[in-house]
Amino acid sequence: MTKHDEARRAFLVGAAVGAGAVATGAGLMADAEAQTHAQHRGNGAAPAHANGGGLGTFLNADDAATVAAFTERLWPGAPGKPGAREVGVSNYIDLALAGAYSDLQDFYRRGLAALDAHCQKTYQASFVRLSPARQDEVIAALEEGKATGFTWPTAQAFFNTLRTHTIEGMFADPAYGGNKDFAGWRQVGFPGAQPAFTPADMQSRQAFTRAPMVGLQAQAKAITRRT
Repeated sequence: MTKHDEARRAFLVGAAVGAGAVATGAGLMADAEAQTHAQHRGNGAAPAHANGGGLGTFLNADDAATVAAFTERLWPGAPGKPGAREVGVSNYIDLALAGAYSDLQDFYRRGLAALDAHCQKTYQASFVRLSPARQDEVIAALEEGKATGFTWPTAQAFFNTLRTHTIEGMFADPAYGGNKDFAGWRQVGFPGAQPAFTPADMQSRQAFTRAPMVGLQAQAKAITRRT
């Protein structure tokens, strides 16, 4: 992983922790609602499930590939540190767009179309076919508002939204479709739900590593068993 990638990782970790995305997942979709919506879309596509694969609930194959590649450059993988693609960030975004973020469907459609047009005009290739270095150039142009062909959303608005959703997909509870195997939480030392913390846990400044790490799905199963 390059120094540029390491700097991007450090920035996104700080942004996630500062926004409280790690602890709360505030503003995210309701998983059950999204799954029900996906199963009744009637478009012939197999529904995506939490941490699942296959064709998405909203994104088509080309758009899903673009989102996966884009988010991977925002949060690139490294040895022992899964990136956005492995953690399932694109699955999280796809499920969100079929649920609580359905008001952003046209935003994503137009933004992805403008992204493809910019890449074709500038490099004569789609975003997914560019080298990582070229992809980073495109992302930098979006962030700085210099990418051509964007009207609504603007290049910066599209970049900022995808960055925010990447952070959510990395650090929200796995029930929402990302943070597969709690990989995002493990990278920042967030413990998830725990029955109790020892005095030593409360005093420690080190990343929390004790198992088990518990998410919403496990809690829902426990409630179901009790009832």
